[in-house]
Amino acid sequence: MPAHPQILAFLELQAAAAAAADPPIPPISEQTPEMARAGYQALAELLGDGEEVAAVDDREIPGPGGDIPIRIYTPQGEAPFGILVYYHGGGWVIGGLDTHDHLCRALCRGAGCSVVSVDYRLAPEHPFPAAVEDAWTALLWVAEHAAALGGDPRRVAVGGDSAGGNLAAVVSLLARDAGTPELALQLLIYPATDMRMGHPSIDENAEGWVLTRDHMHWFRAHYLSAQPDPTHFRLLTDFRLSPLLAHSHSGLASAWIATAELDPLRDEGMAYAEALRASGVPVDATCYQGMIHVFFQLHPLLDEGRRAVAEACAALEGALATES
Repeated sequence: MPAHPQILAFLELQAAAAAAADPPIPPISEQTPEMARAGYQALAELLGDGEEVAAVDDREIPGPGGDIPIRIYTPQGEAPFGILVYYHGGGWVIGGLDTHDHLCRALCRGAGCSVVSVDYRLAPEHPFPAAVEDAWTALLWVAEHAAALGGDPRRVAVGGDSAGGNLAAVVSLLARDAGTPELALQLLIYPATDMRMGHPSIDENAEGWVLTRDHMHWFRAHYLSAQPDPTHFRLLTDFRLSPLLAHSHSGLASAWIATAELDPLRDEGMAYAEALRASGVPVDATCYQGMIHVFFQLHPLLDEGRRAVAEACAALEGALATES
């Protein structure tokens, strides 16, 4: 299936804007992290203001490398609410609370749950495993302070897109191994699950889309910049980088997984769904046809994006529902 017409229109506008800039904007793989971060923020600002929720509160919590900024979204209604701990995408190098504000508002309002967005440390300033450490610390903090946040500690989910989906999958494995917190759902949006980068969709969708094969190498190089040999097999098979390669996927929280047909990460996301199913984990997985990486984040511009967000919200609402 070719790219959806709305995707093609978006890509044309993006290419025209990059060419018209003075100087022209190069691909991410030729940018500095600072340039890429500014571009990602500009993309988010194109979406305009997000949906209204009952309250938005910026805080900082103690972390292993200093305080971790978080943003807490509270829905309309009567507490206690279920809570989604959300990790933003951006290849562990770009992105933050503001780039995903629109999406977190949509999830909060659509699912009727609180959302805690985590501004984990970014590479290359803070390479692997800093992001994992912050993601895990934030999940434990939310579970411990859920009641004070107007939430229910028995109804906690994790989620994220791309690199954030990787972190959500990793902390789910850590929670299972630690025996706490017990999670209600993993919401994994085109997650990066195999850092070896050998799945067919990486070559099939190597060029022409928002995320390319060269971009993936750029992100990985920055994330692993502190490693003596960032492409060593033993490193890349560490489950904290490649959750698909964990020794076991049994006993994990159920998962809702979204992938995009024209995304280099498509196959590893679907492979993760199959690995979970093979281990007895309930999985609802959908590959959205004609869509590209970041389509979920661009949902205000895309019919399929809005459908995907609505389906994610329905999954969250069901998983975080009060027990009868």
